[in-house]
Amino acid sequence: MSTRARATGLAGALIIAATSVAGVLASSHREAPLIANDPAADNTDLYAFVSPDDPTKATIIANYIPLEEPAGGPNFNEFDPAVRYEIHIDNNGDAVDDIAYYFRFKTRQQSGHDGVSSFLYNNGQITSLTDVNLLARQTYDVTRVRHGDSDEIGDDLPAVPANIGPRSTPGYAALAATGVRSLGSTKVFAGPRDDAFFVDLGSIFDLGGLRPFNSFHVLPLATADGVDGVSGFNTNTIAIQVPISQLRRDSSHPTIGVWAAASRKATRTISTSGKVSWSGPWIQVSRLGNPLVNEVLIPRHLKDYWNGQQPKNDKQFEKYYLNPELAGLVNFLYPALPDAATTGRTDLSLILLQGIPGVNNTGSVRADLLRLNTSIAPCTADARDDNVGSCRALGVFFNGTDAAPDLSAFPNGRRLEDDVTDIEIRAVIQGYGPILNSLFGLPNLSPNNVVGDGLTKNPDGPYLTVFPYIGLPNQGYTHSHHERAI
Repeated sequence: MSTRARATGLAGALIIAATSVAGVLASSHREAPLIANDPAADNTDLYAFVSPDDPTKATIIANYIPLEEPAGGPNFNEFDPAVRYEIHIDNNGDAVDDIAYYFRFKTRQQSGHDGVSSFLYNNGQITSLTDVNLLARQTYDVTRVRHGDSDEIGDDLPAVPANIGPRSTPGYAALAATGVRSLGSTKVFAGPRDDAFFVDLGSIFDLGGLRPFNSFHVLPLATADGVDGVSGFNTNTIAIQVPISQLRRDSSHPTIGVWAAASRKATRTISTSGKVSWSGPWIQVSRLGNPLVNEVLIPRHLKDYWNGQQPKNDKQFEKYYLNPELAGLVNFLYPALPDAATTGRTDLSLILLQGIPGVNNTGSVRADLLRLNTSIAPCTADARDDNVGSCRALGVFFNGTDAAPDLSAFPNGRRLEDDVTDIEIRAVIQGYGPILNSLFGLPNLSPNNVVGDGLTKNPDGPYLTVFPYIGLPNQGYTHSHHERAI
């Protein structure tokens, strides 16, 4: 083969790798062609965990709108009133929701009403959620659906506005806290928050690079620390906290399956006056259970189709779990690492489509659900925020050097601090910790069990110790991107 032919082949392989491997670290940020053009309906991340300060309740957080620039005024990112934002819970293992929560938003533009005419988001300081200076206000309704019966449990609740800056939104933490509303024994919150996901987007999008393993890449660079490409960006959060007894079937069936979705009416009409209207039946345009599935496992030509399917139909996609393209790409990009199997990957199918036996398995139905065993207590050790000691961001399953029994980490639900990037990279390349190696009868592929992007936590600041737990949004006046976090 000529030098030119070899170079062409290498370039082609790397281009393919870039389009596929890059998705592994994007969570569900722009994961499919159509939803990439519809950010207001794009599920970015889903979290489900037993509440650390009240283990009788479960918290579910669904984030939408990827990579929000905090300084993006005067039209800051809002929830779309034409989108139905959805959280679904299955509690009997059939991958059909037994409980669902629908969130619908309204936007009230003050400009053009009551003598107000302004291009601004606010024309003075915002000190309350009903402040007259807030010219673009959002409220929302919450509907609970149980076995087909609908019940509106929240009406005209205030969404929290953007964190603009010290002049516009002084005392933002206290302002945002008033956005937590109690609906009986349930709490809800809606508004902008810091994007809790952490990932080295800049390196991954550069032909699948992992900075700590730069020297092992087919196009080597100097080894470096990871850089969080999501640092400094916000997302729009919908959070709900519900008594566990209201979610699970009964105490002898503690595992629930959770997924989030977004739906739009089928037909969009735009008038010459600038008005947009939607009509027809609701169509699901985005969904999310486990992180990274649509990006990593589903081929590009099926990504939009996958977004429109219900989890109960996911058996049709199992062949992509059993024969993951990504494993072969990593084998090619990092020839110094032991090759992971590219066929017969029943381990991925079991973990992601059924759940781990003895932990959160929900039976034989193949479905992409974020499975949470609500009987497993949350980890509350002091070391939690530093990802050391017994509460590791990699949990017990994927930390190749730590067998401490922290079963409360992903893939048993997903906590804000869970390092899902490293977990799923290691899963694909068979870098499991000792427990799953033993379960699947797999050899310990070293150093695959320590491969990662060099990030272990979100550098943007602490999570909250109370609901909604996810950190305050980055401020428009002062924020930064690409922070290092090792």
